[in-house]
Amino acid sequence: MEKKLLALLCLLWIGNLFSQENQFKILNANNNEPIEDVSIYKASSLVAVTDKDGNFSFTSGELPGDFQISVLGFETLEVELTSSTPQEIYLSPTSETLSEVVVRSTVIPKSLREVPASVNLVTQTDFNRTDATNVLETFNNVPGMFVNQGALNTNKINIRGIGARSQYSTNRIQAYFDGIPLTTAEGELTLDDFDQESLDRIEVIKGPTSSIYGAGLGGSINLYSKQSGKEEARLGLKTQYGSFNTRKQVYQASNTTANSALFATFSNLTSDGYRDNGNYDRKSALVNGSLKTSENGSLSYLANFTRLKAFIPSSINEDDFLNNPETAAFTWGQSQGYESYDRGMLGGSYTHSLFDNLKNTTSIFLSFRNAYEPRPFDILKEERVSAGVRTKFNLDTRVFELPSEISFGAEYYNEWYETGTFENLYEDFPGEGSVLGERESNNEQDRNYANFFAQINFEFTEKWNLEAGFNLNTTNYSLTDLYNQDELDQTGDYGFDPVFSPRIGTSYEIGTGKNIFASVSHGFSTPTVAETLTPEGQINTNLKPETGINYEAGFKGNWLRNKLYTEVSVFSIQIENLLVAQRVAEDQYVGINAGKTNHNGIEFLTNYRFLIGPDISIKPYVNGAINFFEFDEFVNNDEDFSGNQLPGVPKYTMNLGVDIQSESGFEFYGNFRNVGEIPLDDANSGYTDQYSLLNFKAGYTFNIFQELNLNLYGGVNNALDEHYAASVLSNAVGFGGAAPRYYYPGNPRNYFGGVQLNYIF
Repeated sequence: MEKKLLALLCLLWIGNLFSQENQFKILNANNNEPIEDVSIYKASSLVAVTDKDGNFSFTSGELPGDFQISVLGFETLEVELTSSTPQEIYLSPTSETLSEVVVRSTVIPKSLREVPASVNLVTQTDFNRTDATNVLETFNNVPGMFVNQGALNTNKINIRGIGARSQYSTNRIQAYFDGIPLTTAEGELTLDDFDQESLDRIEVIKGPTSSIYGAGLGGSINLYSKQSGKEEARLGLKTQYGSFNTRKQVYQASNTTANSALFATFSNLTSDGYRDNGNYDRKSALVNGSLKTSENGSLSYLANFTRLKAFIPSSINEDDFLNNPETAAFTWGQSQGYESYDRGMLGGSYTHSLFDNLKNTTSIFLSFRNAYEPRPFDILKEERVSAGVRTKFNLDTRVFELPSEISFGAEYYNEWYETGTFENLYEDFPGEGSVLGERESNNEQDRNYANFFAQINFEFTEKWNLEAGFNLNTTNYSLTDLYNQDELDQTGDYGFDPVFSPRIGTSYEIGTGKNIFASVSHGFSTPTVAETLTPEGQINTNLKPETGINYEAGFKGNWLRNKLYTEVSVFSIQIENLLVAQRVAEDQYVGINAGKTNHNGIEFLTNYRFLIGPDISIKPYVNGAINFFEFDEFVNNDEDFSGNQLPGVPKYTMNLGVDIQSESGFEFYGNFRNVGEIPLDDANSGYTDQYSLLNFKAGYTFNIFQELNLNLYGGVNNALDEHYAASVLSNAVGFGGAAPRYYYPGNPRNYFGGVQLNYIF
């Protein structure tokens, strides 16, 4: 009997042991918040789901075991769970969790959902959707942005229509790479040089950002170099081939330890181009890294060098656009016009925690550009050297007993610029292309600006915050005319009155994960030196900077247990002292303050994510913008264009797409893009046709062995073979009886494919 009782007690004890529950909790590694609806898989079978408090449990009989923990927006974790495993398990958010990403480009970092402004992120997924020949292609998937793409080296970005009337390049937009200015002192911007392989992500702030960055009427674009959260060494090699004999090679190396990180990328992109005189050759090297110098300090650094030679087919008239789109403009083809330059930049930033609640980041930077550009009307030589410093303090404190953050600082930028033009003798040497002739001009410019900025954030409640800030800008330049063979002397010192740009914005959480926001901000852009010159070559000292006020309200929120994310914003920008470039010769423009424009619009974005089992993630998305951009008051050369639509920007843009990614290594990206009509000139005398583009890309990644993985991919752009204008030259003028050359044809259907190897030490 005693033996039977003992056996019964043992069975009861063993049963109790196997039925004992082991409870675990899943938390967000960024904020320690519990995560609901996390799926826990074992051998691809769903065995548990967390509750609203992030909890799930197993009996001791189900442990130990290997489990896969997966939820949208967080990195999948494979872990062995035992009865002795710590009860709290942390998941790290991925960069694709849009609403929870901390925006770094604002003066005071804050999660995207809480920022009272329209900020869009370009992430690794956005990069992966394209053929990686031009990083600007990713901007066309950002609502409110439009890129006129005339060629790989001929691009114009506009944000909410600002910058659309630029002739050949991007202006009125500020841009930074890891805090180093990319926009020149007079507002010109070139981003074609940068490869997306060297980027972690891009943050775009739409609308006037002068309260943060100074002269940025259209907005700001902030590029951030690649970083790694894992301690590892990695080597990478990528080779890609495509239509028009397009080839690209990328070589990468990185090493990350607990206290340092080093990344190096070299790329070489060549193409014959779709159009005549369209050859392109770019070599680029970038090195960036970081070093923890002490418990309270860290140093980051960046060096970049680019060598480019790109021929220019230029714009063509309507007849050639319809019947011979692959041809180059006649004079550009005859002169074999091109641009070539060496461009580099070097910078470093040091971040130091002075106290527990006070931190300073100071950056210094140096850049240069030496350029040579033969054009049918002349040959341009340029040399530019820029240097500057930016410092910013961030303080956590209490103001009026409210939790608050204060940021303040200053930026100084100086640019030395020398330019000269020479006669192009290509007509005297048929078939030889451009030939350097006599000098026609020689100028030196010394440009500088200073920004002083401050911002304060108040947290009235856990749900309601308000931020207010300002920027004070001073801009000056001196011009030295070194060409003495004419009667003109443009030498002089010039400047603009200080510009004060305030901003105020507020955000309120109306429900869990759902915020509404509103803001009012001021912006400005100063005239370029070329715009200040009169037809007689004198300086127009009466020109004023363009100024604008942006009124905006919107919503950002998560739905369906964070599977659905939506944004919508309504804005109105009123611009005064509109700077208009009047064309008075083939390559001569004169700037005037000609009136006012209204930029009203609606932008929207929706991402939906769902899982098929533990392995496959599907993300359909839709985004777009509806634009009502028009001249309010605009009289030019005695013609009244008031009420007309702004040229160079479409009436609307729409993107529909789906991303499919799986743990097995398969990925697929599909995108359908529709672009509305684009007015060709201020008079709205003609429009481009609306067009639709369909792009596909698919790839597969697998391990050759544990440390070496291989990615094979391929795709097709413009699968419908649409004939369309990828860019327009606004207000083109035909000289000598020739038809105006408005159009840059887009590429027809084209293909690409490549292979990428990664070795992890």
